[in-house]
Amino acid sequence: MRFAQYASHGPPSVLEVVERDEPALEPGRVLVEIRAAGVNPFDVKQRAGLYAAGPLAAPARTGFDGAGVVAAVGADVEGWLVGTSVITRSTLGTAGTHLAVKASNLIRVPDGVDLARAASIGTPVGTAFQALRSLAVADGDVLIVHGGSGAVGQAAIQLARTFGADRVLATAGPRNLDRLAEIGAEPIAYGPGVLDRIREALAGERTTAILDAAGTDDAFASAELLVDRSRWATIVAGARADESGLTAFSGGSRVPLTAEQNALRREGIAAGLAGLADGTLDVELGASFPLDEIAAAHAAVEARTTRGKVIVRP
Repeated sequence: MRFAQYASHGPPSVLEVVERDEPALEPGRVLVEIRAAGVNPFDVKQRAGLYAAGPLAAPARTGFDGAGVVAAVGADVEGWLVGTSVITRSTLGTAGTHLAVKASNLIRVPDGVDLARAASIGTPVGTAFQALRSLAVADGDVLIVHGGSGAVGQAAIQLARTFGADRVLATAGPRNLDRLAEIGAEPIAYGPGVLDRIREALAGERTTAILDAAGTDDAFASAELLVDRSRWATIVAGARADESGLTAFSGGSRVPLTAEQNALRREGIAAGLAGLADGTLDVELGASFPLDEIAAAHAAVEARTTRGKVIVRP
């Protein structure tokens, strides 16, 4: 088996691809042959050491989102057959050819769903689903999504529409505004004057909820558009939200996710798969890299040089 790892925190160049013998499969675990792994901003921040308490004690694998097929089944595992298409969750190391996963951390991929798209939904869709549910987005809401062109933002726009939101306004750079319109948002160009453009688009209607996936000054300032500031939340600037008395769902916050919020993230992954299967969720794929170019994949995510989900294909 081959997989990406890093022995120290740092830039993408600390990543290396190594080859190891496959370990004996422990009871309760399933060996997945990974066909596609999503690369998330969290992955690059973790590699860079932004969430680390100190130096690494041993090399660490990378990647939390992956899709593939069952290659072998360990003892005490029922319900999984070799050849079944699955996605993994809550298991580090998807950037590799094989990964041993607890059977409870597998979700079956519906027939007809592309594995690259399935590998793209774990963290982004799970996060967006939980955030919107925790903000109680439902019928009649007017939602603003900051950073709407990212993977979480795009998922949040589409999920909010299925949850019944009347309007979804989303900010992005000029080259991404067409994508926001395609998936049901009212696009707003970010940059100087963005809050004025939001007010103009609202035309006197009141914003009822805001989800921040950008972490900008304007995103934080937009909390003034709400009557109820508890319906503003960020997923990327948790420490700043803590200092500002605003809500954060992870993203560096000192406040951990609750058991209910973690359960919602798991529920969101299943909902995302169902959406891919029935066409109610559209996942935009970006650049695809072979495993040996994992450093380039991380660099692309870090630099935001590609739109859509970055995928590594072992």
